[in-house]
Amino acid sequence: MVVTGLIYALVLAVIGGGLAWLTQVAWAGAPFYVLALFCLWFFRDPDREIPTGPVAVSPADGKVVRVRRKPEGTQVCIFLNVFDVHVNRSPIAGKVTAVEYTQGKFLVASKEAASYENERNTLTVDNGQSSVRFAQIAGLIARRIVCTKRPGDYVTMGERIGLIKFGSRVDVDLGPEWEVAVREGERVSAGSSILAKRKEA
Repeated sequence: MVVTGLIYALVLAVIGGGLAWLTQVAWAGAPFYVLALFCLWFFRDPDREIPTGPVAVSPADGKVVRVRRKPEGTQVCIFLNVFDVHVNRSPIAGKVTAVEYTQGKFLVASKEAASYENERNTLTVDNGQSSVRFAQIAGLIARRIVCTKRPGDYVTMGERIGLIKFGSRVDVDLGPEWEVAVREGERVSAGSSILAKRKEA
């Protein structure tokens, strides 16, 4: 993930340097240098302390904008603004049983309709006792979803699975065996914030 930021930053820095050289004006490339620094910062990928036990961790940094109760379980919706870390992580350890890409719109990711209408990539991870389904959802600015996992891959809890570039949303579907541990308006961190706990545990 960090490599992506380095590539973008290098390209922008080269463009800025070239523009300054062509115009013979030192500050002409300044906007590109600023964008290069922003890319380095945006694609940061800090290490996280992963909790242990029968829990599901947040797959994304951001703000919990919706905790939606359903007959089949609970959906937790997390909105990532442009200032959040955009690396996504697996909520639980287990086997990736499905990866489904769906084309769609690019509505503002904080809107309710984004859960159903926006472009998304949905993963299901199963650990033999339960499964968690979560979707990487593109937003108004985000037009690129990256997923590094494929069906059949095994992941650990909190393991990096991809990222969404420049503002987005992640929706997590939890079955009835999970007790949600977050509330609307709360901020969470990928890999380290406990999203839910298994009820029987």
